[in-house]
Amino acid sequence: MSRIIFSSSSTLPLLYSTSRRVVKMSVAQTINPGLSFRSMVVKPPSHPTYDMKGVIKLALAEDAGDRGDVTCLATIPFDMEVEAHFLAKEDGIVAGISLAEMIFHEVDPSLKVEWSQKDGDYVQKGLQFGKVSGQAHNIVVAERVVLNFMQRMSGIATLTKTMADAARPACILETRKTAPGLRLVDKWAVLIGGGRNHRMGLFDMVMIKDNHISIAGGIINAIKSVDQYLEQQNLQMEVEVETRTLEEVDEVLRYTSQTKSSLTRIMLDNMVIPLPNGDVDVSMLKDAVEMINGRFETEASGNVTLETVHKIGQTGVTYISSGALTHSVKALDISLKIDTELALQVGRRTKRA
Repeated sequence: MSRIIFSSSSTLPLLYSTSRRVVKMSVAQTINPGLSFRSMVVKPPSHPTYDMKGVIKLALAEDAGDRGDVTCLATIPFDMEVEAHFLAKEDGIVAGISLAEMIFHEVDPSLKVEWSQKDGDYVQKGLQFGKVSGQAHNIVVAERVVLNFMQRMSGIATLTKTMADAARPACILETRKTAPGLRLVDKWAVLIGGGRNHRMGLFDMVMIKDNHISIAGGIINAIKSVDQYLEQQNLQMEVEVETRTLEEVDEVLRYTSQTKSSLTRIMLDNMVIPLPNGDVDVSMLKDAVEMINGRFETEASGNVTLETVHKIGQTGVTYISSGALTHSVKALDISLKIDTELALQVGRRTKRA
């Protein structure tokens, strides 16, 4: 049986062709990825330890393996130069343009990338919205990694845009239900789509959820423990508590009216009730928002869909969080083609362009 072994230095071979040389890169390198490309209209969210360049290198390395692209090595002369065009095969919001530039730059800094659209723009099926020119071998090596990121990010951005528009005046948030290793990439796509970011991870916001409450022995005990911890550690950060009943909401409100607390937001979990006819009952959610009466930010969670988000947004909640933005994403179909005329002919035949 074959085995995959990762060394302690986390070094993975990554092969690109530059002229006739083979260059090895390492995931262990943590050079600043250079997030200053002209195409960057929406900056990625900040994270204290996330290595974007490392993620790019890992994605390229898993594709290249220990030999590089054997098909390119066999069929494409090293000195051949081409121009390839990005083609939208579905309507949607394009995202990942800035990340695509980083990937092309990582593979071959001499590649020239141009765009007619920017991150967050709406693209229609059949639109050519960008091109890359330079050494053919390196364009094809980068192609699948670029498209994997762009298609996923564009799918997230497209759904986020639809949800964000429907949720107004509430703001739409994602959750931590992101693809492992792609936390920052997924959350960046949400920003591009017009959403807002929830906490980045376990480190940047206190979020008291049901399991914390159960272990602490009740919702007030949990809040008290958080207040004490933040004071002892001399920390200031947002604090959110999950409530599941109106009784819990009332309990939190009574406690915070009598005691100084670091609490900033109350999550109203599963207070949107599905009905047999496919509609939802938001009366419980409305009652909770009225009880809170602006004393804290509010966040609706649970039973959030494209069909329900507008009704939830009309209840007065500050935020609506949806894990589906990132955990159930449908990729937007995008291709990168050298022979665009043939690609369009095939697309018309299959009704994909």
